[in-house]
Amino acid sequence: MSRRCELTGKTVLVGHKVSHSNIKTKRRFLPNLCNVTLQSDALGQRVRFRISANALKSVDHRGGLDAFLMKARDSELSPKARDLKKKIAKKVAAPASQSAA
Repeated sequence: MSRRCELTGKTVLVGHKVSHSNIKTKRRFLPNLCNVTLQSDALGQRVRFRISANALKSVDHRGGLDAFLMKARDSELSPKARDLKKKIAKKVAAPASQSAA
């Protein structure tokens, strides 16, 4: 399991640990990943993701999982999230095209 957020693409960063005597040693900054279950309103189902705490706040701010995925770039999303985005787009587009016909 990789240490990468499935929604924002946030991953491990590398930097230095600096001692009092200014000796620099390599260290890793890990993202704050959480296992969460999010509700998709369009599909009416729950989806499990491993996302950063920052992404969880962003999902809430944008108005839910569906709104977040529709605004997100495909390059940042995991394959699982990309498939979900396609399903949501298809589901949202279907009622709009039926009412127009």
